[in-house]
Amino acid sequence: MSELASVVETGPEASFVPAAAVADVPSGWVLRVVAGGREIALANREGTFYALDNSCTHAGGPLGDNRMRADCVLECPWHDSAFDIRTGEVLRGPARKGVKTYPVKVEDGMVHVCIP
Repeated sequence: MSELASVVETGPEASFVPAAAVADVPSGWVLRVVAGGREIALANREGTFYALDNSCTHAGGPLGDNRMRADCVLECPWHDSAFDIRTGEVLRGPARKGVKTYPVKVEDGMVHVCIP
């Protein structure tokens, strides 16, 4: 069975690549992974997974290996910019630009991220 959370459209050159085992990303946490050659912040909110670029759009701070707030908010540890893990939208500056998000699916105990 496959569960898909898509926040960007997939094109013909995009493909899902394995990113992590479901068991490696506890609920409420964001893990830094490399998928398809990109650093991704992979978030688990109560069994629903989200994928964002691992770099804050303000000063490039790391977003992965972090704990998210209960309301789907991920904060950058460098300057406290805050992003919605579902959409990548900036919720609090100093960042002004949202973080790129990627579609995610779960199959056979693995989280896969769609990388263009």
